[in-house]
Amino acid sequence: MNKFFIMLGHSYLSKLKAKSFIISTVIIALALVVLTNFDTIISNFKGGEEERVVVQDETGHLYSMLKAQLTVLNQDITLSKSNDSDDEIEKKIEEGEIKGLLTITEGEDGLPRALYKASSLSDSSLTSDLQLALQNIKTSLAAAKLELSNEELADLSGPVTFEKEALSEGAKSEEELSQARGVVYVLLFFIYFSVIAYANMTAMEVATEKSSRVMEILISSVSPVKQMFAKILGIGLAGLTQLAIILVVGYVALLYRKDDLAGGFFEAFGFQSLSVSVVLFAVVFFLLGYFLYATLAALLGSLVSRIEDVQQMIMPMTFLIMIGFFISMFGLGNPESDVITITSYIPFFTPMVMFLRVGMLNLPLYEPVIGMVILLITIILLGIFGARVYRGGVLLYGKSNSYKDIKKAIDLTQNK
Repeated sequence: MNKFFIMLGHSYLSKLKAKSFIISTVIIALALVVLTNFDTIISNFKGGEEERVVVQDETGHLYSMLKAQLTVLNQDITLSKSNDSDDEIEKKIEEGEIKGLLTITEGEDGLPRALYKASSLSDSSLTSDLQLALQNIKTSLAAAKLELSNEELADLSGPVTFEKEALSEGAKSEEELSQARGVVYVLLFFIYFSVIAYANMTAMEVATEKSSRVMEILISSVSPVKQMFAKILGIGLAGLTQLAIILVVGYVALLYRKDDLAGGFFEAFGFQSLSVSVVLFAVVFFLLGYFLYATLAALLGSLVSRIEDVQQMIMPMTFLIMIGFFISMFGLGNPESDVITITSYIPFFTPMVMFLRVGMLNLPLYEPVIGMVILLITIILLGIFGARVYRGGVLLYGKSNSYKDIKKAIDLTQNK
């Protein structure tokens, strides 16, 4: 048992000290800090620069109305009248003195029309604000023509009252579902990328040791089965360490800007009402998903003799993770679908699909527990089978890129 913990400590510490591990942790942590301060960074790059748009008002009376509308919509857009010719204004646009030219005319119906010219139309936010301002003006003029009062106009343009009510006891409201959908969406990405990254890392670790012949030295002192589970646990602990660092950095960054993000990011993704139970389920299903796929990855990694063959060998496993993720993405819109319910009990899809159902629906406790039990049984069975393959697989050398090598590995184990 002492040798097992030595191998476990070696796998864990070697990963923590690896440059790739340190660099990836720093990059992800910095990315979280950048994302939480993205609006501030963008505004600093802009430096409060105003966007100057020249207006040619051929109607003679819409300019003041447009300026009043834009004061409400976007104060960064500065309008100015000009009597210069189109050629002169277009030259200023090309030289970067002004952003664009807006020409306002009046149609046969007496309502405004506009033509916007700029060197590039990539700034869609600017054109959207100009269009919305003119749309508001058009609505007001049309209402005046029809002699509608402000109250009648508000009634006409206001949204229809459409309420929703769930009859099932304990069912979530539309607002709760929207918030849950945002949280589950973020955490599903977390589970998907974490499981696929750390499972691949396990396969690469086994293949690297085998290709460098280090494996031959190790198996003389430590049994291959102990090596396999030590690697799985070691890399799993390294992954948890990395995730803990990232989560702490993310939490501190969000806490620092919670007042600025309140009602925006937090409300859009449902983090204001994030429950402890959802986070716990996310951690549990991540761990179970990792152990399931890491065991499979170690099994497959033991069959290859060259690092170049690893990706080809684990490709079906990667597809399984991707299928589970795509099913979960489909389920965000319809979590009560029969397809979602059935696939949530298929062990290779359970980590993501069952978590989706737990996050989106008020499930009785026995349903996620059944999913966890199925996962645990699958992990144990896969661990027993994987140990037999791993014990013989680490002794296989030569060209190994076929799943027929699983039988060869088992035969080697039986003959030992």
